[in-house]
Amino acid sequence: MKRIYLILLITTISLSAFAQNERKFVRNGNKLFMEAVRDTTQIDSVKFSNAETEYRKALNKRPNDLKWNYNLADAMYKQQRFEDAEGKFSELAEKMEEPIERAFANHNLGNTQLMQNKLDESIESYKKALRENPSDLETKYNLAYAQMLKKQQEQQQQQNQQNQDQNKDQNKDQQDQNKDQQNKDQNKDQNKDQQDQNKNQDQNKQNQDQQNKDQQQQQQPQQNKISKQDAEQLLQALQNDERKIQDKVKKEKAAKAKRMQTEKEW
Repeated sequence: MKRIYLILLITTISLSAFAQNERKFVRNGNKLFMEAVRDTTQIDSVKFSNAETEYRKALNKRPNDLKWNYNLADAMYKQQRFEDAEGKFSELAEKMEEPIERAFANHNLGNTQLMQNKLDESIESYKKALRENPSDLETKYNLAYAQMLKKQQEQQQQQNQQNQDQNKDQNKDQQDQNKDQQNKDQNKDQNKDQQDQNKNQDQNKQNQDQQNKDQQQQQQPQQNKISKQDAEQLLQALQNDERKIQDKVKKEKAAKAKRMQTEKEW
């Protein structure tokens, strides 16, 4: 609502031309311009465009006329061609000779900049206008409005920055948590792998021990077991040894008995 109000605050300077032909074009332009301004229900871009055409016809005759250029800039602003109007009002603000005229030019320059959201530029233009015309309430109001928008913009930027920083910190915390969880999962997997490896080693050792035990059990009967032929041979050998021993004992006894008999005969 305030921006629409700002559009209505445009100050129009429409002066009569001195030459007859130029006066006709300017008069037609002013008539179209004022008819469009009276209709507050809508912006009559057609009439403003036609007013611009008439002003340009006059400026073809006198291109350096500051006041007619001022009216042309007003017509462009009303058509919402803010960039074109800004360029024209910026030139006029430097060229106008009277303080009140420079104040009007800077006031409207500030409006074109405000409508383009060039807040810093519009604030500076309104300040320039107030230096030339300190009592202008409309310029004071527009300056306060631009400053309020500037403050809101800074607060929004600050809030956005805080949100970005907060999101950045949250993302970093989440990344750290994910990293910690990955490390935990990795360590868990490594521990599980180690446990599985140890379990496999224990199982392998048990299997090896069991295998060795089985082999020993298999070998023991084989070592204790003797074939019938080997048993007979062993028994025969033992009997032979026994006979040899008995024969030796008999011989020794016979020899001893013979010696004893010989000794008695003597």
